[in-house]
Amino acid sequence: MALAGCGARPNAITIGSKNFTEQLLLGELLAQVVAARAAAPVARRFYLAGSYICHQALLAGRIDAYVEYTGTALTAILKQAPQSDSGRVFDLVRDEYRRRFNLRVLPSLGFDNSFAIVVRGDDAARNRLRTISDLAQVAAHFQMGVGYEFLEREDGYAGLARAYGLHFAAAPRVMDLGLLYRAIQSRQVNVIAGSNTDGLIAALGLVVLQDDRHYFPPYDAVPVVRGETVERHPQVEAALRSLAGLISAEQMRQMNYAVDGKRQDAAEVVKAFLATLKT
Repeated sequence: MALAGCGARPNAITIGSKNFTEQLLLGELLAQVVAARAAAPVARRFYLAGSYICHQALLAGRIDAYVEYTGTALTAILKQAPQSDSGRVFDLVRDEYRRRFNLRVLPSLGFDNSFAIVVRGDDAARNRLRTISDLAQVAAHFQMGVGYEFLEREDGYAGLARAYGLHFAAAPRVMDLGLLYRAIQSRQVNVIAGSNTDGLIAALGLVVLQDDRHYFPPYDAVPVVRGETVERHPQVEAALRSLAGLISAEQMRQMNYAVDGKRQDAAEVVKAFLATLKT
């Protein structure tokens, strides 16, 4: 529906996104910056499900750019084993995306959105949970909630359970990403696989457990652009490179919370953030 519902204008630069709040914000960020700095017409094709759909949309030319996470690119797209060094992961993803797909991976926006294993604050206090290793000691009494993609991906649930010896009371409950925080707040589940920059973590008094065995690879947020687009519109690459290093994890949390917690319009949140960079 998203692909069909937003017809691109001729010669427009089409920006895509995955189907959760942060991606909506990052898609809007790319769109506004390209429109302002590259003086190019922009079309938006947001909510394109997960990484695979966005990647295929790039390859097919249905979108020109979107924001991916380096760890996801490494494991879900390139099908390579997780690595912990962020610089090496970025270099590998950049080089392989160009070689295999003629896609340009640009420098990080400035934050790492790693998966976060999240519990309620009262459960963390009662069970003295600080790390995922601590969680393994009480997992038999806990129910976990995960998104669809986390259940299937190489760096997702199965590998996490093996790395930490996690044995929960039942198989994880799989749900849309937007429902995970509602489920943990209403005590339908005890632990969820969220994201480090989710704005609702602090707002709901939740606790992120330390990945003490360093299971998760780095997930630096990077714009990915079609090579053909860069060749036709070099000003688009220049516009997106201007965003390198400009967003901290805390700033991303605040923007996510503005949309998820305060119900603000994503386009207005991004516009306000970009305005702060000019002051």
